[in-house]
Amino acid sequence: MRLFTSESVSEGHPDKIADQISDAVLDAMLADDPNSRVACETLVTTGMALLAGEITTATWVDLPGVVRDTLRSIGYTSSEYGIDSHTCAVISTLDKQSPNIAQGVDTGGAGDQGMMFGYACDETPELMPAPLMFAHQIVRRLADLRHAGEVPWLRPDGKAQVTMEYDADDRPVRVHTVVVSTQHDPDVSQATIHDEVRRHVIAPVMPDELYDPDHCIFHINPTGMFEIGGPHGDAGLTGRKIIVDTYGGAGRHGGGAFSGKDCTKVDRSAAYASRWAAKTVVAAGAARRCEIQLAYAIGVAEPVSIHVDTFGTGVMPDSEIEAAVRKVFRFAPRAIAEALRLRDPIFRPTAAGGHFGRTPETVEVFGRSVRLFPWEATDRVSDLKSALGL
Repeated sequence: MRLFTSESVSEGHPDKIADQISDAVLDAMLADDPNSRVACETLVTTGMALLAGEITTATWVDLPGVVRDTLRSIGYTSSEYGIDSHTCAVISTLDKQSPNIAQGVDTGGAGDQGMMFGYACDETPELMPAPLMFAHQIVRRLADLRHAGEVPWLRPDGKAQVTMEYDADDRPVRVHTVVVSTQHDPDVSQATIHDEVRRHVIAPVMPDELYDPDHCIFHINPTGMFEIGGPHGDAGLTGRKIIVDTYGGAGRHGGGAFSGKDCTKVDRSAAYASRWAAKTVVAAGAARRCEIQLAYAIGVAEPVSIHVDTFGTGVMPDSEIEAAVRKVFRFAPRAIAEALRLRDPIFRPTAAGGHFGRTPETVEVFGRSVRLFPWEATDRVSDLKSALGL
């Protein structure tokens, strides 16, 4: 037996607010200029949002409007919450991107050096680690109930953490511990919070075969009151929740954040491509678990290395799976952007609830049809099976 824990944070968590603003700025620029080069960082604190970074674009964006719309959609619409979308200060210190970087990117090279990881496993239908998926589902449920007004005392900030028990074959067998900390109105009792979170938030998202409330440990708002939250309780910064954004610690991470970056930044595009490939390996039945590492040099198009690790779960040697992955997928930044249509304005929805384990869907944004989460598609399973001889 072993225990493993992952956490997720709500859309109203200060770091996630910053991520969403950064990606909303990116989308607004891509909507009019798909070749925009964007690296937008956001800081949020009491009564203020600050934009910084480097951007080169042919369009104009109402940055204060983007910030306010994002805060409003999350639910920060009252000064009582410490930041109000109607009245908060918005400061922009954005500069143009360095032409030294552009000379390498313009020819199709990577926008920076670094390594990126993609991971998939067969623990859930989404081919994601179970504790992270359940934690994501809890914070999404908190947001859904709050937006619908079904639990009126909920406020935007919150966190969830799920500990899973695994058997000797490394398969999840039960939910061991659930931790939920949620911001709330001042006039609600702790007893009400505990009861309604267990009944209306946790129970509806947990699978019956893994969840027994009589044999599960619960910590709900374990320090007591959580009235002061969001940017008023803690400053938020873009890119501080990279483990929440990816695999909850079950897969490795190269260290680069995603939000606010356009697809020339391999921190983002190559992480999506490696997830796409790793998920395809597991969906094809070639392994129960798969991690793919890509590494790049700035200005160079092809990865300097591609590494596949199936942790001993592959149906054939990792070297053969790696050869098939190289045959089926192209990992040059320009090829990734074209295959996944990463110049479309599709990034704001990624900034809360995780970038992976989501359902690809076609939606209308900025007056046109786009595909969300295309890296979650399993459209190359048959190609990979053919390459593997399965």
